[in-house]
Amino acid sequence: MIDPLPKPIVKPLARAFAPVRALFVSDASAGVLLILVAAAAMIVANSPLAAAYEQLFYGELRWTPIAKLDDLHLWINDGLMAVFFFVVGLEVKRELICGQLSSPEQRRLPVLAAMAGMAVPALIYVFVVGIDSPLVRGWAIPAATDIAFAMGVLGLLGSRVPASLRLFLLTVAIVDDIGAVLVIAAFYTANLKLMWLGVAAVVFAVMVGMNHFKVDRIWPYILVALVLWVAVLFSGVHATIAGVLAALTIPMHRQDGHSLLEKLEHGLAPWSAYLVVPIFGFANAGVNFDGIGMEQVLAPLPLAIAAGLVVGKQVGIFGIIVAAVKLGFAKAPENANWVEIWGVSILTGIGFTMSLFISGLAFTESRLLIDEAKIGILGGSLVSAVIGYVILRLTTTHPEEKPSEFVTP
Repeated sequence: MIDPLPKPIVKPLARAFAPVRALFVSDASAGVLLILVAAAAMIVANSPLAAAYEQLFYGELRWTPIAKLDDLHLWINDGLMAVFFFVVGLEVKRELICGQLSSPEQRRLPVLAAMAGMAVPALIYVFVVGIDSPLVRGWAIPAATDIAFAMGVLGLLGSRVPASLRLFLLTVAIVDDIGAVLVIAAFYTANLKLMWLGVAAVVFAVMVGMNHFKVDRIWPYILVALVLWVAVLFSGVHATIAGVLAALTIPMHRQDGHSLLEKLEHGLAPWSAYLVVPIFGFANAGVNFDGIGMEQVLAPLPLAIAAGLVVGKQVGIFGIIVAAVKLGFAKAPENANWVEIWGVSILTGIGFTMSLFISGLAFTESRLLIDEAKIGILGGSLVSAVIGYVILRLTTTHPEEKPSEFVTP
């Protein structure tokens, strides 16, 4: 029989391999998968497979049931991503009814932080590109935080980060998602078709009625949601908004201990995190650097996006937290010091899914601008992830060593 290793050896080994072990826990795995997918897309787009990659996603389909969606990239961004937005909508509704956004006290600080975390990056972006520049249309690109990436980095840190900060980051990201959906609906919608908009309104009313009359089967909602998606697609509003609208109609009343909303969220969340978003990431993150030199890398668009993510996010979120706490308007996350809060604020500068999505809406007519936007998104996100991780890794401690206490500056 092999004797177990002595504790003085086991403990340092456990700590040394903690980041590796963290790759396989839920907080980190989705984020790590996205990192791998983004890297794979970049490699393929700059390899001998580049032409095949381009043809796969942007080549015209021989047959499509909806003529408007004539390539795979459109089906992914307008169709498959509706599932992602549906899951986001389910999560938002649950949090508003019985979660971390269900009371004014709980949502005060996250809502403030998310609003500042969207406004300041947008202002920095506009300042860099110039208010009269045609690039100003991309102002919302650095305003979004990628929840999977950010929570993935926190997951790599294990128990070093206080649980209150994990919850705070998750809640801010949820509110951020709400803001991003509203921005897409309000600012990236063109050529509205009133007839289809009316059809969408009627279908949405039908789904609200189904909720009111406590229809508790999944398949009727799915069928009607598909009709809603088609109506929104042809209305001029981006089709993914149908996912959010449909999610808001799913019943939250409980039967057999679980609501239909909770069952759907539980069932769809893994598919969204481990299939839908990675497919979207692989289809959108590939940038072919052929013909792209330092002039494009340092162009106003990627610099504005990177500055918004790296500087704007942390300044906006950390600044509003300090102000709210000092003024007594809100309480800071428990058991966390200011350096830890700053580190988490930097992690909100990781933008991927929503940022890539908005860049595609902002610059639909220019592949060069979309590629430049991708460079800014990936560069700014990488810098935010590395700086945030290093700060939290060096300044936080394991609970068994020294509890982290919040100290007002």
